[in-house]
Amino acid sequence: MALAAVKKDTKIKPAGKAQIEKTYSFSWEGTDKKGERLKGELQGANAATIKAQLRKQGIVPLKVNRKASSLLGKRKKAIKPADIAVMSRQLATMMQAGVPLVQSFEIIGRGHENPSMQELILTIKGDVEAGNSMAESLKRHPRYFDDLFCDLVAAGEQSGALEQMLDRIATYKEKTESLKAKVKKALFYPAAVIVVAVIVTAILLVFVVPMFQELFQGFGAELPAFTLLVIGISEALQTYWYIVLGAIVAGAFAFKEAHFRSPAFRNLLDRALLKIPVLGAILNKSAVARYARTLSTTFAAGVPLVEALDSAAGASGNDVYRRAILRIKDDVATGMQMNMAMQSTGVFPNMVNQMVAIGEEAGALDSMLAKVASIYEEEVDNLVDSLSSLLEPMIMVIIGGLVGSLIVAMYLPIFQMGQVV
Repeated sequence: MALAAVKKDTKIKPAGKAQIEKTYSFSWEGTDKKGERLKGELQGANAATIKAQLRKQGIVPLKVNRKASSLLGKRKKAIKPADIAVMSRQLATMMQAGVPLVQSFEIIGRGHENPSMQELILTIKGDVEAGNSMAESLKRHPRYFDDLFCDLVAAGEQSGALEQMLDRIATYKEKTESLKAKVKKALFYPAAVIVVAVIVTAILLVFVVPMFQELFQGFGAELPAFTLLVIGISEALQTYWYIVLGAIVAGAFAFKEAHFRSPAFRNLLDRALLKIPVLGAILNKSAVARYARTLSTTFAAGVPLVEALDSAAGASGNDVYRRAILRIKDDVATGMQMNMAMQSTGVFPNMVNQMVAIGEEAGALDSMLAKVASIYEEEVDNLVDSLSSLLEPMIMVIIGGLVGSLIVAMYLPIFQMGQVV
């Protein structure tokens, strides 16, 4: 009986509307044409709407009750790029299974746990249902769908192969988001080391050192220079802690603003990051992987090479590579082969240049670039794992060194007193 109820419930289609209205969850019980008792859940504006939906499906409603919501309700969460990647994959899967586009949006939107994402999907669904193309509907939300995403969807709609294009977009988004997550993981470890070291040192200086300072006041002897230095830092931190904290916050804010507003600062920072051991290699390889993955996806979708290079420049994630790719775009626009243009920048590895040259000669540039992207994504994965293994003992060494130095500074006077006695 329960299985039959589930099957019947999945066939019920809420009435689609161009405008989004507030919906609630309702539990219902009813009987089908055979008199079999069924129950389930539906979403709608009110009980009358739910009963109308049930009758359209041949079910006689017996009970329709609105489900009580939690005290806090569904909390809206920010929409992340990973959510867009998941939505792309779900759309691709449903359309390849023969589900119409509007109904696919309806199913994905109604079933999403994040109210913000649900609202976005159902808004797009309403636009498409009103007669707009999917690309036009997505362009109304540039915060979540960039020009590359919209252009690829437009190309799929024009060619009549939207489901294949959505599958390609989903693969691209999944790969790029996975790569971003790995790079963030690589950047997180050094930042974590610094933050933990600063917090531990501050706690020792503010709470532990003053206890030893009171003890040393009864010695009546001159303290070692190292101990005096640590005590001086402790006193300064206790007295001017608000200035230190303000300086850290102001410095972080100034860094963020400079990175956002100053191209010269971004270029300088990106160049410096690329030269850091291990971390620089990760950033270099991830930029090459993003460049190859974006170019492969756009070129395979029928986007002209010059326009595809423009999209790849924006997706590279590093100002050094962005400038290099824009230079390649200008050279290719004048008739130069892409592999020659890449070599002239001096940025891309020789293996990448050679594989691009082979792809151009064989007329399979998109597949060759996809192989390059896969190779470098795997190398980034391996380097991130290596960095994690390398930093774990380094964290212990740095924190242990700081704590050990403070302990030595506090116990030096005690050792000297023991020698005198």
